[in-house]
Amino acid sequence: MSKYQIKKSEAEWKAQLSEEEYKVLREKGTERAFMGEYNMHFDDGTYTCMACKNPLFNSSSKFDSGCGWPSFDESIEGSVEYIKDTSHGMIRTEILCTNCGSHLGHIFNDGPTQTGQRYCVNSVSINFDKK
Repeated sequence: MSKYQIKKSEAEWKAQLSEEEYKVLREKGTERAFMGEYNMHFDDGTYTCMACKNPLFNSSSKFDSGCGWPSFDESIEGSVEYIKDTSHGMIRTEILCTNCGSHLGHIFNDGPTQTGQRYCVNSVSINFDKK
Protein backbone atom coordinates (compact mmCIF):
# COMPACT_ATOMS: atom_id res chain seq x y z
CA MET A 1 0.00 0.00 0.00
CA SER A 2 1.30 3.42 -0.98
CA LYS A 3 2.11 5.95 1.73
CA TYR A 4 1.28 8.79 -0.65
CA GLN A 5 -2.05 10.63 -0.75
CA ILE A 6 -2.24 10.23 -4.55
CA LYS A 7 -2.42 6.51 -5.38
CA LYS A 8 -2.38 5.48 -9.03
CA SER A 9 -1.28 2.37 -10.88
CA GLU A 10 1.63 2.65 -13.28
CA ALA A 11 -0.90 2.23 -16.13
CA GLU A 12 -2.80 5.26 -14.82
CA TRP A 13 0.42 7.29 -14.59
CA LYS A 14 1.36 6.29 -18.16
CA ALA A 15 -2.05 7.43 -19.40
CA GLN A 16 -1.73 10.80 -17.61
CA LEU A 17 1.91 11.70 -18.34
CA SER A 18 3.87 12.19 -21.55
CA GLU A 19 6.58 9.62 -22.28
CA GLU A 20 9.32 11.97 -21.05
CA GLU A 21 7.36 12.95 -17.93
CA TYR A 22 6.77 9.29 -17.10
CA LYS A 23 10.46 8.45 -17.58
CA VAL A 24 11.56 11.20 -15.17
CA LEU A 25 8.71 11.26 -12.63
CA ARG A 26 7.99 7.54 -12.32
CA GLU A 27 11.22 5.84 -13.51
CA LYS A 28 13.66 8.33 -11.92
CA GLY A 29 15.14 9.50 -15.21
CA THR A 30 16.92 12.79 -15.90
CA GLU A 31 16.29 15.28 -18.66
CA ARG A 32 19.22 16.67 -20.65
CA ALA A 33 21.01 19.63 -19.05
CA PHE A 34 20.21 23.14 -20.33
CA MET A 35 17.19 21.86 -22.31
CA GLY A 36 14.39 22.22 -19.75
CA GLU A 37 11.68 24.86 -19.91
CA TYR A 38 12.31 26.16 -16.39
CA ASN A 39 16.13 26.22 -16.28
CA MET A 40 16.35 29.98 -16.92
CA HIS A 41 12.79 30.86 -15.87
CA PHE A 42 12.51 33.55 -13.18
CA ASP A 43 8.88 34.76 -13.10
CA ASP A 44 7.10 35.22 -9.77
CA GLY A 45 4.92 32.32 -8.70
CA THR A 46 4.97 28.74 -7.45
CA TYR A 47 6.49 25.61 -8.97
CA THR A 48 4.24 22.57 -8.55
CA CYS A 49 4.56 18.83 -9.13
CA MET A 50 3.80 17.98 -12.78
CA ALA A 51 2.06 14.77 -11.73
CA CYS A 52 -0.23 16.02 -8.94
CA LYS A 53 0.03 19.84 -8.75
CA ASN A 54 1.42 19.77 -5.17
CA PRO A 55 3.17 23.14 -4.48
CA LEU A 56 6.91 22.44 -4.18
CA PHE A 57 9.00 25.61 -4.53
CA ASN A 58 8.37 29.36 -4.39
CA SER A 59 9.99 31.41 -7.13
CA SER A 60 11.83 33.43 -4.46
CA SER A 61 13.95 30.32 -3.72
CA LYS A 62 15.04 29.83 -7.37
CA PHE A 63 18.54 30.77 -8.55
CA ASP A 64 20.82 30.21 -11.54
CA SER A 65 23.30 27.56 -10.44
CA GLY A 66 24.80 27.11 -13.91
CA CYS A 67 24.23 23.34 -13.66
CA GLY A 68 21.66 23.21 -16.49
CA TRP A 69 18.60 22.34 -14.38
CA PRO A 70 16.24 24.50 -12.33
CA SER A 71 17.78 25.12 -8.91
CA PHE A 72 16.17 26.16 -5.65
CA ASP A 73 17.68 26.78 -2.22
CA GLU A 74 14.65 25.58 -0.24
CA SER A 75 11.37 23.78 -0.73
CA ILE A 76 7.93 24.58 0.62
CA GLU A 77 7.79 22.96 4.05
CA GLY A 78 6.48 19.39 3.94
CA SER A 79 6.37 19.19 0.14
CA VAL A 80 9.54 17.19 -0.52
CA GLU A 81 10.66 13.76 0.68
CA TYR A 82 14.37 12.91 0.95
CA ILE A 83 15.66 9.43 0.04
CA LYS A 84 19.25 8.13 0.06
CA ASP A 85 20.22 7.28 -3.54
CA THR A 86 23.25 5.06 -4.20
CA SER A 87 22.61 4.55 -7.93
CA HIS A 88 25.23 5.19 -10.62
CA GLY A 89 28.13 4.67 -8.18
CA MET A 90 27.30 7.85 -6.25
CA ILE A 91 25.80 8.69 -2.89
CA ARG A 92 23.18 11.39 -3.31
CA THR A 93 19.86 12.45 -1.84
CA GLU A 94 16.89 12.00 -4.13
CA ILE A 95 13.93 14.35 -3.78
CA LEU A 96 10.34 13.15 -4.26
CA CYS A 97 6.95 14.84 -4.09
CA THR A 98 5.40 14.01 -0.70
CA ASN A 99 1.92 13.95 -2.24
CA CYS A 100 2.43 11.38 -5.04
CA GLY A 101 6.00 10.03 -4.69
CA SER A 102 7.15 11.33 -8.07
CA HIS A 103 10.88 11.83 -8.67
CA LEU A 104 11.88 15.51 -8.88
CA GLY A 105 15.67 15.37 -8.88
CA HIS A 106 18.35 15.53 -6.17
CA ILE A 107 19.49 17.89 -3.43
CA PHE A 108 23.13 18.86 -2.90
CA ASN A 109 24.90 20.78 -0.13
CA ASP A 110 26.74 23.12 -2.51
CA GLY A 111 24.24 25.95 -2.86
CA PRO A 112 25.57 29.53 -2.86
CA THR A 113 22.83 31.00 -0.66
CA GLN A 114 22.36 31.12 3.10
CA THR A 115 20.74 27.65 3.14
CA GLY A 116 23.77 26.03 1.49
CA GLN A 117 21.37 23.78 -0.43
CA ARG A 118 20.79 23.26 -4.14
CA TYR A 119 17.63 21.42 -5.11
CA CYS A 120 18.49 20.29 -8.64
CA VAL A 121 15.13 19.66 -10.30
CA ASN A 122 14.10 18.35 -13.71
CA SER A 123 11.97 20.92 -15.58
CA VAL A 124 9.77 18.11 -16.84
CA SER A 125 8.86 17.20 -13.26
CA ILE A 126 7.41 20.62 -12.43
CA ASN A 127 4.76 23.08 -13.61
CA PHE A 128 4.64 26.81 -12.92
CA ASP A 129 1.73 28.82 -11.52
CA LYS A 130 2.32 32.53 -12.18
CA LYS A 131 1.53 34.91 -9.32
